[in-house]
Amino acid sequence: MTDTAIAASSATEYAGRSGFARALNAFVSRLVIIVPYLWLLFFFLVPFIIVFKISLSQTAIAMPPYIPVLGFGEGLSGFWAQLKQLSIDNYLWLTEDALYFNAYVSSVVIAGISTILTLLVGYPIAYGMARAPATLRPTLLMLVILPFWTSFLIRVYAWIGILKPEGLLNQFLLATGIIDQPLIILNTHTAIFIGIVYSYLPFMILPLYSALEKMDFSLIEAAQDLGCPPISAFWKITFPLSIPGVVAGCLLVFIPAVGEFVIPDLLGGSQTLMIGKTLWNEFFANRDWPVSSAVAVILLLLLVIPIMIFQHAQARAQEQGR
Repeated sequence: MTDTAIAASSATEYAGRSGFARALNAFVSRLVIIVPYLWLLFFFLVPFIIVFKISLSQTAIAMPPYIPVLGFGEGLSGFWAQLKQLSIDNYLWLTEDALYFNAYVSSVVIAGISTILTLLVGYPIAYGMARAPATLRPTLLMLVILPFWTSFLIRVYAWIGILKPEGLLNQFLLATGIIDQPLIILNTHTAIFIGIVYSYLPFMILPLYSALEKMDFSLIEAAQDLGCPPISAFWKITFPLSIPGVVAGCLLVFIPAVGEFVIPDLLGGSQTLMIGKTLWNEFFANRDWPVSSAVAVILLLLLVIPIMIFQHAQARAQEQGR
């Protein structure tokens, strides 16, 4: 075999190997992208479709307590026959009963106030962690994450022992002479705010710390050298640079707080009106799965649509900034 033939054979073999490597890399890169979409498909989209399908059905004395719709057990002809049985009566019922509207509004208001309070408490903590020595930051992060090692339910129950009239807080205030009679905190909105702020504070601190840690604090020093007061430097430099962390932390707190059930039920009492408690009552007490599914679908839309609009506006702002 001549040198030319050997070189051609080697080139062909190398091209085959490189082509296989490119195909393998393309497959791996697509697999990395597909896995998150499969996760969303099986654990978000499929359950949402099931809940949405139940919301279009009617209540029945059966197990499960609704008339199944859009099933393929009777073939394609049966599927089209069931398609005619779909009803939006459950959604119309939500518009007719003021209980659900008030529950949605109350949930959004309580979650919004709790998010603002969590931001006011969490921002100084995250700022102090970002300005702390590098050797001390891992310890501070561990202290923030430490509450996650304890059961969420146990931590909420602990606040009952603290906030009740004969609890630890009132005993301390009475012993120090600050108050003359016990404060009524438990079973009020104040107790709900305390519980939500305490429970979701790490979700606010961690995104804020991540944003503040990356900030170049020499910009603050330069502003102060130019005569900028510390407060003005904070609002003109520090806070604008930390807005991505503020937005992420507020979303991580606001979204679960809207549908919160445990904290309002244990700390807010039976008179607290939030959509999480209303949904639980419809699902378990009234066993009205179609209406409770409609409540859940509306709640999801109320949360997802504004987030999508905000992300779209943020993406457009970034494109215009470029």
